[in-house]
Amino acid sequence: MQEKELKVAVLGAGAIAGDHFDAIRVAKGLTACAVADIRSERAAEVAGIYGIKAYQDYREMILRERPDIAVIALPHFLHKESAVFAAANGCHLLLEKPMALSVAECDAIIEAGRRADIRILVGHTQHYIAENILAKSMIQSGNFGKLVMIHDARHINYFRDERPLWFLEKEKAGGGILANLGTHSIDKIQWLTERPVRKLNASASYYGSRGNVEGSGMIFMELDGGIPAAIVQSGYLGAPRNETEIIFTEGMLKLVTGEGLWISRGGSYEKVENTGNAAPFSLQYADLQRSILNGEDPSCTPEYARNVIAVLEAVYRSAETGTEQQLRW
Repeated sequence: MQEKELKVAVLGAGAIAGDHFDAIRVAKGLTACAVADIRSERAAEVAGIYGIKAYQDYREMILRERPDIAVIALPHFLHKESAVFAAANGCHLLLEKPMALSVAECDAIIEAGRRADIRILVGHTQHYIAENILAKSMIQSGNFGKLVMIHDARHINYFRDERPLWFLEKEKAGGGILANLGTHSIDKIQWLTERPVRKLNASASYYGSRGNVEGSGMIFMELDGGIPAAIVQSGYLGAPRNETEIIFTEGMLKLVTGEGLWISRGGSYEKVENTGNAAPFSLQYADLQRSILNGEDPSCTPEYARNVIAVLEAVYRSAETGTEQQLRW
């Protein structure tokens, strides 16, 4: 039986829109139809590249084009409003992370999806990156003994001039480096280990050159089963880093997302050859397509993405109050 061709529209013509349209272009069974952006010249530019229609208002685009899938690549503060509207008009959703500004907003999106009986995939791309997938299989193999602890470090110039200002406004972004990049780390650790966060302590600093969001943070988490995990992130000037070290009783893994995976069994780290090379965005769309065609949940459910936001809210509560936060699922 031939699969139904699914029309896809993208809400937001920012930097990440190209990744979406490139993945749609090569996907069997998907056709891009339109893009919307409040900056009409930016929407027109993207539309011209991909041979699709441009809109300034995403509501008009959805009502006119009637896409099967709406990709929400808008600023974080617009996620709930746009997701609920798209769901109410029958669109399945690919929703960029973080899912929304709060657990309450996540709940509103989940409820809208249930009412409309549509599928929602939240784009936690960590689940679709080749070296991450390989690392997860090695963790699950048990070949390295017992999992002991995890250390995740992420450093980047978060306040660089080209970063859009809304990222640096707490009311619009939900937070700073911990909301934008910290959610990647929280997700990565939970997904790799298949262990939710049970409790945490956190601290944050606010020395950014622009905006009112935090520029660094440290999170000490305890995962299900008592496994400790630490996240350290800085958005100030320094050497860039994106590295996760996973420590066992009989070896260690070093995961450098975007570069590769290394193993140590008592000596220097040695790089692991990895044959997986499918583009993460393509794997996301394949996941959502299967979900739609089979009438089942995608691998990254909105309930899971809500969990990541619940952990983030606990991080900010701990940083503000100086107290340990317990999480119960």
